Amino acid sequence: MGFFETLVILSLFFIPMLFLICIYKSQKQRTVIPTDWPILGMIPGVLLNVHRLHEYVTELLIDSGGTFMWKGPWFTNMDMLITSNPLDIHHILTRNFWNYPKGENFRKIFDILGDGIFNSDGELWEIHRKVTMSVFKHAGFQSLLETTLWNKVEKGLLPVLESISRQGKEMDLQEIFQRFTFDTICKLLLDHDPKSLSLDFPYLPYLKAFSDAEEAILYRHVTPSSILKLQQVLRVGNEKKISDAWKTIDHFIYNCLNQKSNEYNMMQCEQQEKFLVLTAFMRKFKDNGVSFGDTTKFLRDTLLSLMVAGKDSTSTLLSWFFYILAQNSTVEDKILEEIHTHLDVKLHERWKAKELGEMVYLHGALSECLRLFPPLPFNHKSPLKPDILPSGHQVDQTTKIIVSYYSMGKMKSIWGEDCMEFKPERWITKGGGIKHEPSYKFPAFNAGPRSCVGKDLSLTQVKIVAAMVIYHYHIEPVKGHLVLPAESMVLQMKHGLKVRVTKRTTIN
Repeated sequence: MGFFETLVILSLFFIPMLFLICIYKSQKQRTVIPTDWPILGMIPGVLLNVHRLHEYVTELLIDSGGTFMWKGPWFTNMDMLITSNPLDIHHILTRNFWNYPKGENFRKIFDILGDGIFNSDGELWEIHRKVTMSVFKHAGFQSLLETTLWNKVEKGLLPVLESISRQGKEMDLQEIFQRFTFDTICKLLLDHDPKSLSLDFPYLPYLKAFSDAEEAILYRHVTPSSILKLQQVLRVGNEKKISDAWKTIDHFIYNCLNQKSNEYNMMQCEQQEKFLVLTAFMRKFKDNGVSFGDTTKFLRDTLLSLMVAGKDSTSTLLSWFFYILAQNSTVEDKILEEIHTHLDVKLHERWKAKELGEMVYLHGALSECLRLFPPLPFNHKSPLKPDILPSGHQVDQTTKIIVSYYSMGKMKSIWGEDCMEFKPERWITKGGGIKHEPSYKFPAFNAGPRSCVGKDLSLTQVKIVAAMVIYHYHIEPVKGHLVLPAESMVLQMKHGLKVRVTKRTTIN
């Protein structure tokens, strides 16, 4: 047996043994700060807690004062600075914004998004943002959004809840909201309603593909690039999952685009009487001097980013909101009282944004839910040039920075001793108005120049759905059902939200 063969055999024996020893000793540690082991770095500590990753990161940050340097395995370039420090976050996302672009590493991790707004930097990002804001502010878009939303509430969401309520069955409320937002965003952006939210709950592979991709992308942050490349070559593990999901999502979007291109000429949108988001984006991009290589591919990237944002953030917020509302009956009662005070429920008219804006307590309850359960639990950054953060940590081009939004809501240093309590009053001023917090303290919609352009649209949508459901039904979680955050790029519930629905008898 040659030297190389002997070395390989010894390595195959030695590395697993070393790994098992590290796991055993890590279990004996009293501190949550993981040991930086030779060769393996802090990977054993992560693997022990991968089933509760967001909580584990929060414990690390609390124990380390808000900023922690995590060491990856040797020679993998996986060291990460994890922070929940508001001053660091303000520095990264706002004050020194141009030194912290998305960058190539981010684009590799989120390659499925292509050249959409989330992956773009520099001039392309500025054009994306300018065009998106312009389309969102268009009166035609506002009208289309309102019509699409209310149609799906009245013809999809309420009939499904009514049927389940009459039958007295258990249901997964998270799945209901995911189907609702998926149908809504597809109809809005693609002018196509998949009708996933219907009484027979059809299986749609492209709906599942979104969740599969988000779960797989999370693990790219803590997996050595060599292993990722091997998985890609062998088509195994999470890389196979994201590859399959990518094909499924593309098949769905391109089919929709091809179908619409046969119905109308996208490049002659001035002749269209009906406002269409597809043609509005194409016209705006053209007006801003964007030269398309593959027009359909660019439109796919643009719309996919907006679909991910519109589908997942809204459904995730609604799921956690009703979960936490079920544990706070007094909050539910106050919201119900506010609905009867500010909304014309007797006539069952479609409520306007102005009327919903008067519901201060509902707004406070949603803000409090966003504080504790932000749909996007973390952000990922790297500096262009060496920098020193307000916390004193030095970073350079090789430093990966993870900003933990999820952990921020659980920090006493940020929100006080009662940070784990659900208190909508936290968001109401003494005069009865809405209290605003700086985005670097409350970054549920990101902060700085990259703050969410669809924040107001998203909140209006959530308020309509929440108010309609609360007015008509009482939601009660199934006893014994475990609700935990999923290990995903979006803070979904790992096992869903099993509930029973009871129709209210006090409806006028």
